[in-house]
Amino acid sequence: CTCSSAPACGALLALAGALLQVLLRNPLAEPYVLGVSGGAATFALVAMIAGGAWWIVDASAFAGALVSILLVLGLARRELWRGEPQDTSPRLLLTGAVIAAGWGALITLLLNLAPDSRLRGMLFWLTGDLNGGALPWTALVALLLALLVIVPAAPRLNVLLRGDAAAQALGVAVMPLRLRVYLVASLAAAAAVTTAGTIGFVGLVVPHMLRLAFGNDQRMLLPAAALGGGVAVMGADLVARTVIAPAQLPVGVMTSLVGVPVFLWMLLKRRP
Repeated sequence: CTCSSAPACGALLALAGALLQVLLRNPLAEPYVLGVSGGAATFALVAMIAGGAWWIVDASAFAGALVSILLVLGLARRELWRGEPQDTSPRLLLTGAVIAAGWGALITLLLNLAPDSRLRGMLFWLTGDLNGGALPWTALVALLLALLVIVPAAPRLNVLLRGDAAAQALGVAVMPLRLRVYLVASLAAAAAVTTAGTIGFVGLVVPHMLRLAFGNDQRMLLPAAALGGGVAVMGADLVARTVIAPAQLPVGVMTSLVGVPVFLWMLLKRRP
C-alpha cells in the first residue's frame, strides 16, 4: 500500500503547491505554509472522531482545504487583486501563517478530546503516516482527476500569471479558471492529507527546484511537479524507514527538515 500511496501523495502535494503559487502569484505559497493542509486535517479529524465513514472523512478534508484557500484569498484580497507584480503580497504569508496557527490550535483541542485508544495513531498520522492505514486508491484517483482537469488549462495559467487584467484582455475567462484552480488544489491537498496526514513543504520545494531548472511554463511545470513530488516523498519515506531502523520516523519530519531551510532561504533572498 505504501509503494503506491507515497508517490501519489507526493504528486498531489507538489501539484497543489504549484497551483497555489499560480493562484496567489507568490512562489512561497504552499498547502502546509498557508494552512490548507491544516484545514483539511482539522475537518478530517472531526469526521474521524465522530466515527464517519471513509468517504465522509475525505469529503470533510476537501471542505477544510477549500475553506482555508477561501480564507487566505478573502483576507489577502486587497493586495492580490490590485494588479500588483507577482511577488509583492507579503500580507499573504502573514495571513496563511495566522490561519495555519488557528488550525493547529483546533487540532490540539481535537486531540485532547479524542479517545486515548486512538490518540497515538492520530498523532503519527498528523506528522505524515505512509504505513498503509488508508486506501491508496483515493490518492491515485484524485491525482488522475486533478491532472485531467488542470493540465489542459496550463496555457491559460501562463497568461494568468501576468495578472487578471492582462489575462482578461487576452481573452481568458479569469473567474472560471480561478474556480477550477481552487477546486483542484483543494482536492489535491485533501486527498494527500486523508491518505498520509500532513506532510509539509513538498509543495514548496519541488515546484521551486523545477522552476529553477525548467522555467515557469505551466505546461511543463505541472506534470513535472507531480512526478518530482512523487519521487521526493518516496525518497523521504525511504530515509524515514531506514535512519533509525527498525523504528520509523514520520515522513513529515523528513520533509520538514529539508523544507524549513529552503523556505527561509527563499524568504530571505526576496527583495524587500
